[in-house]
Amino acid sequence: MRTKRFVRRGDQPMDKTIEADIVVVGGGPAGVNAAIAAGRSGAKTVLIEKYGFIGGMSTAALVYPWMTFHTTGGKQVIAGIAQEIIDRLMQQGASPGHVRDTVGFVHTITPYHPEVYKVLALDMLKEAGVKLILHSFVDRVHTAQGLIESVQLTSKSGRIDVRGQVFIDTTGDADVAYLAGAPCLKGRDGDKLTQPMTMKFRMRGVDLQRVKEYMLEHPDEFYKKTPFAELSHLPLSGVLGFYKHWKAANLPINRDQVLFFTGPAEDEVLVNTTRVQGLDGTDVEDLTEAEELGRKQVLMVAAFMRDNLPGFEKASISSVGAQIGIRETRRIDGQYPLQVDDVVQGRRFADVIARSGYPIDIHDPSGKGVTAAWVQGDGAYDIPYRCLLPKQVGNLLTGGRCISTSHEALATTRLTPSCMATGQAAGSAAGIAVKRGVAPADIDVAELQQVLKAAGALIE
Repeated sequence: MRTKRFVRRGDQPMDKTIEADIVVVGGGPAGVNAAIAAGRSGAKTVLIEKYGFIGGMSTAALVYPWMTFHTTGGKQVIAGIAQEIIDRLMQQGASPGHVRDTVGFVHTITPYHPEVYKVLALDMLKEAGVKLILHSFVDRVHTAQGLIESVQLTSKSGRIDVRGQVFIDTTGDADVAYLAGAPCLKGRDGDKLTQPMTMKFRMRGVDLQRVKEYMLEHPDEFYKKTPFAELSHLPLSGVLGFYKHWKAANLPINRDQVLFFTGPAEDEVLVNTTRVQGLDGTDVEDLTEAEELGRKQVLMVAAFMRDNLPGFEKASISSVGAQIGIRETRRIDGQYPLQVDDVVQGRRFADVIARSGYPIDIHDPSGKGVTAAWVQGDGAYDIPYRCLLPKQVGNLLTGGRCISTSHEALATTRLTPSCMATGQAAGSAAGIAVKRGVAPADIDVAELQQVLKAAGALIE
């Protein structure tokens, strides 16, 4: 991988150029898996991330746990590099693996320690030969004749021009696709409103045994799918409810219940209850307002939980996300947009590159509730390769939250394991495109499917 060093004039850095085969932008779960897959293909791969650490929403915004690798019936449908990560976290005592979801929304969830994940992912990237560039933000994309020539980074050490043959957008916000001129969509049809943002936070000092006892004594105050018949002998992994307490508090947060998940520590929970609506996650002024509102809500919710919920009497805030969690922004208007019927009917596609068993899960952009719809058939649906391919830009792939879907279908593909799976598919496809000297749209999908299956992906 060739790098042209900075040439300085006095104290002012001049531009620098990095050349690679595959350039992955965005170091979240999709980007990590894409870069590992691309690097393992033998292609010279660069991964670019704006923070000083990787993990994206999983680390910067405390999105926890990962859900789900399974169907509601318990069949695993996502594996591959994502499962390798889980296995290695388990070996380090940083994850219990896939455990039963005591909320009852899905069959399993996968807790993990974010600090260990940050380092493990770095190790796996290095093992795959990936060059990592942190503290760098893509703010310009150079194109010619419908192809990306390079992405330009803003960094502490000046401008960096990263050139490649194939580019992968795993920014979550379709930043590269948008800057390259690919058609993009945002929000729901009509008003373009997106799912709300959430500032997540952790609390320590929680008596989880007391929480479980209260749940068993007052089942009517919790989510109807909570597996109460199994709860007495299951480790408590998540809680959705405390309806009476929440309603009585009358907090100015447009939500109708408390949601939290347990761990990584024995007295620790991750709270997913704040809700910031009506703001655009791609608008810097809206994001600024969202950060302020979200952090004020954190203090409000934590005080409510400490003062009102059984088991939280001695609890206190232990950490808050480095940024607010974003469920939805831009997505590409690609060669095929996955539809809600594709998900609910468990549709199969000849060009499948990933599967998922997570239901439709729409946090209302303007109301209090959550709209859910479960997958029929065998409990899983296919994500076709065409969803990764934007229009009008011939050497670009996408993975993760910004793939081509409808607003409703995004409510399932946005979840972390699905993002990991589409990221791996994008990285593998890019590797084939470089090896064969063709555009991503022209690779042999059957070859891609064989590569994915050989790497442990579950697509049949």
